[in-house]
Amino acid sequence: MMKVSYLSMLSITGVIMAVVTLCFQHKHLLSVLLSLEAMTLNLFILMISVSAHFNFEGQMCLILITLGACEASLGLAVLVSLIRTHGNDYVSSFNSQKC
Repeated sequence: MMKVSYLSMLSITGVIMAVVTLCFQHKHLLSVLLSLEAMTLNLFILMISVSAHFNFEGQMCLILITLGACEASLGLAVLVSLIRTHGNDYVSSFNSQKC
C-alpha cells in the first residue's frame, strides 16, 4: 500500500480550495483565472509528490508547468482584451451573441 505524504494531502486540499473559490467567486474574470491558476499549480505539486515514489524522469512535469505558464499568459491576454473592449471584467456582462 502506498503511503500518502503530507505534500500530497496539502496539494489535494489546495485543489479543493481552488474549486470552492471558483464556485463562490465567479463574479470577476480575474478571480476565475486566479483560481484556475491555483488549481493548475496544486495539480502540478500533486504530480511531483506522487511521482517521487516512482522512478519518474520528470518530462511530464516539465510539459505540465510549461502548459500552465502558457495558460496563465493566455488568460491574462484575454483579460486585458476583454477589459479594453467591455470596460470591466464582470463575467455576467459577457455575451457570446455579441462576438
